[in-house]
Amino acid sequence: MTTTTATTSAITVRGLTMAYGSFVLQRDLNFTINRGDIFVIMGGSGCGKSTLLRHMIGLKAPAAGSVWYGSDNFWELDEEERAAIVRRAGVLYQSGALWSSMTLSENVALPLQHYTDLTPAVIDELVSFKLSLVGLAGFESFYPAQLSGGMRKRAALARAIALDPDFLFFDEPSAGLDPISARNLDQLILELRASLGATVVIVTHELASIYAIATNSVFLDSEARTMLATGDPKALLQHCDDPTVINFLTRGTGKREVCTV
Repeated sequence: MTTTTATTSAITVRGLTMAYGSFVLQRDLNFTINRGDIFVIMGGSGCGKSTLLRHMIGLKAPAAGSVWYGSDNFWELDEEERAAIVRRAGVLYQSGALWSSMTLSENVALPLQHYTDLTPAVIDELVSFKLSLVGLAGFESFYPAQLSGGMRKRAALARAIALDPDFLFFDEPSAGLDPISARNLDQLILELRASLGATVVIVTHELASIYAIATNSVFLDSEARTMLATGDPKALLQHCDDPTVINFLTRGTGKREVCTV
């Protein structure tokens, strides 16, 4: 199994087992996400990528094992301590999950209103700033239904970064986007990681995005029901010996060439 040499760990998963009742989805997951990583959770459909994300952001407790944020064992903390860690994270769901009855400004303002004591005037300034960061300056009064799919994803991203999070979690961010919009979103993720200094975790099976932005990864397999590799995807492509991983990373061709389209 290929591994990544840890520098400063942001999130560490140890011996994690994911299960629904007696059905074990994945077992014995062990990997480290370093600070500043763009870490990809990858694998075929149904392998448990989104479920792993849910374990990491506090939506589902693991059947066994642990998730560490620095020196804190997340699932052994009390509810208030876990909530404090979750407040340091921004989440972009696959659907965007914007409130359709609210304008973009109102959507992005929600976490600021809920978690800060800032005045309405300051919140308005911050909302405009966050929307400008994702290329939506001037769209404050628009409703989600008035936007394209790519614009809705960017609006949801503006909400995810409203509180300047230490961690950003994305579930299939490119789903439903055309190739150009997907590439633009990849570039935006790189820019935001640089400006915020955040650690980014992305669930995706899009090879173009994986090769374009990922610095680290874990590969989950539905048949083995465990991880088969972890590390920089481009390094895995060249050096991993597991045929399932190589089949995935080469779209079944076996040609160890980086796919950018």
